[in-house]
Amino acid sequence: MASGRPPAQGSFRLVSQRDRPWDSVCRVAAPRQDIQQQKFLVIGHRGAAGHAPENTLLSVRKALALGVDAVEVDVYFVDGELVVIHDDTLERTTNGIGPVCDHSFDDLRALDAGDGEQIPTLREVFETVDRKAMVNIELKGPKTAGPSVALIEEFVRDAGWPRDSFLVSSFEQEELRRAREADARVRRGLLSSSRWSANTLETARELEAWSLNLALKPAGAEAVSEAHRQGLKVFVYTVNSAQQAIDLELMDVNGVFTDYPDIILHRHQDPTAAA
Repeated sequence: MASGRPPAQGSFRLVSQRDRPWDSVCRVAAPRQDIQQQKFLVIGHRGAAGHAPENTLLSVRKALALGVDAVEVDVYFVDGELVVIHDDTLERTTNGIGPVCDHSFDDLRALDAGDGEQIPTLREVFETVDRKAMVNIELKGPKTAGPSVALIEEFVRDAGWPRDSFLVSSFEQEELRRAREADARVRRGLLSSSRWSANTLETARELEAWSLNLALKPAGAEAVSEAHRQGLKVFVYTVNSAQQAIDLELMDVNGVFTDYPDIILHRHQDPTAAA
């Protein structure tokens, strides 16, 4: 974990005091270029969820070690803290019981999130990534947008992160509106799991989204082409087959979320690999 945490500031009080931009898949010192001219982005889903307990620092470190371009994590806002967990209940991924938001932060931190790992905070994820990759923050719980954007701005201001190293995404349109209101410069991604329709693009335009993060099934060539015509990037989840990744790359998808970054990173060496 990086030392010298920046002090929490902004309109939300983040209780704990505990670069690679989305437009660049090269190391920080490399020249910038437009994303369509670059390689396909490999985004570690909940870290590297196929290799380590999801949404833990162990999983994030594994994703970084495998060489991902970005890591994706999920957040809820509890007791003034942004905690990293996917489900709104504890049973599947921890030894706890009941809704996440019914517990105190201290109670959540006492739980085992797998292999002895704690439920991390978003601050700890940022410190662990330390500009080695980009970060996609999925806003899961209510009122997560403002605190997440405040933390992003803190790391931009005080820790030297490029703002375009971050993407906030959500299925919840209201959270994306709140993110835009908090700071329109922070990129937003609209998540969609439903059948492709013109309404999806309409919603993305209304939210001034930067990307569409689509489920694998609706992500056909027509959807991808239309999204690109509207100036949107397209990322697809969750892709754990080398051949599926190759097919999506040929459709000009900008990247995929995967539980197994190693399979996707080596897709051309072994197109038959799948989890």
